[in-house]
Amino acid sequence: MRALRLVTTLAVAGLLAGAVATLATPASAATAVFSVTNTWGSGYQGQVTVTNNTSTQISGWRVEFDLPAGTSISQSWNAQQTTSGSHYAFSNVSWNGTLGAGASTSFGFLVNGSGTPVNCTVNGDSVSCTGGTPPTTPPPTTPPPTTPPPTTPPPTTPPPTTPPPSTGTPVERHGQLRVCGTTMCDRSGARVQLRGISSMWLNWETAPYAENLSALTWMRDNWNLQVIRAAMGVEPAGAYLSDPNRARAQVETIINNAVTAGVYVIVDWHAHEAQNNRSQAVAFFGDLARRYGHLPNVIWEPYNEPLQVSWTSVIKPYHQAVVSAIRAVDPDNIVVLGTPTWSQDVDVAAASPVTGTNLMYTLHFYSCTHGASLRAKADAAIRAGLALFVTEWGASNADGGLDGRSCLPEAQSWIDWMRANGISWTAWKLDVGTDTTNLLSPGAPVTGGWSNYLHGHAPFVVANMR
Repeated sequence: MRALRLVTTLAVAGLLAGAVATLATPASAATAVFSVTNTWGSGYQGQVTVTNNTSTQISGWRVEFDLPAGTSISQSWNAQQTTSGSHYAFSNVSWNGTLGAGASTSFGFLVNGSGTPVNCTVNGDSVSCTGGTPPTTPPPTTPPPTTPPPTTPPPTTPPPTTPPPSTGTPVERHGQLRVCGTTMCDRSGARVQLRGISSMWLNWETAPYAENLSALTWMRDNWNLQVIRAAMGVEPAGAYLSDPNRARAQVETIINNAVTAGVYVIVDWHAHEAQNNRSQAVAFFGDLARRYGHLPNVIWEPYNEPLQVSWTSVIKPYHQAVVSAIRAVDPDNIVVLGTPTWSQDVDVAAASPVTGTNLMYTLHFYSCTHGASLRAKADAAIRAGLALFVTEWGASNADGGLDGRSCLPEAQSWIDWMRANGISWTAWKLDVGTDTTNLLSPGAPVTGGWSNYLHGHAPFVVANMR
């Protein structure tokens, strides 16, 4: 018998309520609690939380169990998984193996089928375990991640097994966001898929739609908007480099409105050659992070769409400089990093990621131009552990839909893929015009109330925000 014996308590918990089956355990033992945190038609998301109830530190844990025929685990995170037939073993990774007295850690997994664990052992000790049937609930709003462990450790306190409140603003519901694995989690550890829209290039918008507080609250309440992206043009005439005071004022108005409305806001350095103006970007983000980095609302996007330039020698050094400026005053808000070839080569970035915490990577698509081959590149990046954020997309050609054409079936494939992978998104763009991606038709008031002014791909975008 090992000196330290871990005895398992298995529980099956639903999202709203669930019975917990507890086995007798010695007072000094550690416990491992199994729960079902989300279910959908063909499977569920499981989680095991290991808690050290002893008075001394423990180093290392290993949980094993079998799943019945017809049930299998497709992905896991926060543990090293080994599989032999229907037998699964999960051991700690480098950062969550040591647990002080009273400390906890958890790992999760995706299950195909409805069976729950049997024949459980913890650190080699056999324990009788009962699973139960996963609760019957609707599919989760935000599916769990589909990749292995995150690059940064989550808190050791186990996340709740109940969903966040459904009332209040998005920021009231979710609070401070963080990267967890290849997706995003809120303050309680629940996974979040933000959905919203991007402004037009602020220097080129036909009217200040993105800067209007009434419009923002209307989109929040009528479209279920959770995040708005402030696309601050940098290089063209009239943009930041030629009129920094005006551009900064536009961005700060959008930030302040987002705080008032309780939604998230992406501050986007909307450039294609940002490496040529690195010092200006460092100063811009350092200043805004100092003044707004304490807010949970803010997400930083230092580079919209790099061109076909080197990731390792051009883009990555730029990101490292800007991230350093942000982290000097803002240690925790998410930073979304642009990738080569108009933010498509996420697989290239995955081969040499930027060092740091709460970092995500930009993926852009336009469904008439980009399809399964780009999703394959993104899948490769996810398998490598990259967290993605689609900060710009359209159901059009890559030019934004100059021909007015929409490709909705392929756009739906992208929507389904983002939902399955828990990838947040903002659709292009909040403005009036003839392009497919202009969300509004002529006559749309600046203050919102746009139910009769939807244009181009807007009905599709709005339907998928709700």
